[in-house]
Amino acid sequence: MKRIISFFAFLIVLTSCNSEFKPATFETVDVDVAYEAQISATYSKAKGTSTLSKAINSNVENAIIEALSSAENTNELKDVLKAFNTEYLNFKNEFSEESEPAWELQIETELTYQSEEVITIAISTYEFKGGAHGSDQIQFLNLDAKTGNVLNQDAIIKDIESFKTLAENHFIKSLETKEDNLKIEDFFFGEPFHLPENIGFSEDGLVLLYNVYEVASYDQGYTEFVIPFSECESYLKVH
Repeated sequence: MKRIISFFAFLIVLTSCNSEFKPATFETVDVDVAYEAQISATYSKAKGTSTLSKAINSNVENAIIEALSSAENTNELKDVLKAFNTEYLNFKNEFSEESEPAWELQIETELTYQSEEVITIAISTYEFKGGAHGSDQIQFLNLDAKTGNVLNQDAIIKDIESFKTLAENHFIKSLETKEDNLKIEDFFFGEPFHLPENIGFSEDGLVLLYNVYEVASYDQGYTEFVIPFSECESYLKVH
């Protein structure tokens, strides 16, 4: 009888060890292909072939593709890069007498936060196809750390309206620390305060980021501020 009890105790321990959640680990991947256009892509990739890793990598790649204006009718990043280069070559052939600089496509990601509940990856893209300046943006991708599924704002924040009041107060506070004496009236193009599309996690707290043109002119660039966890934790469903 003692042997049977010991055996079952061993099975319980073994089962609990096997079912213990294993967080994703990441590596940085570079696209090592020579193009005529200036193309670079460096992004975070979950290691291994587990269901979690596959879900994370699929959602990261999809988010990168969705962030690019030149991505059409494809769901493979390598095809997007190739298509951008082909478009550039066609442009050069059609306007061979023009002395425009080479087109640029730059992609970079950064793992900004990882806990047992959520993973945040910042995706930075820059596209230049001639003209006065290129188009750049940053997107926060929030993922469920156990499934790899995308978390939207409703899955992260409870009581959005109350949180918006907290965020507006911190937005005003962030302006007070800058030297250009801007006021909230200098943003949002005459509209009331609104939350940005991009809200993500960092070690310092919740980051709220407005991309270029989202709430201000191009010259003002990105607008971002951080709400410390000590002040926003009660509004969060995950963290």
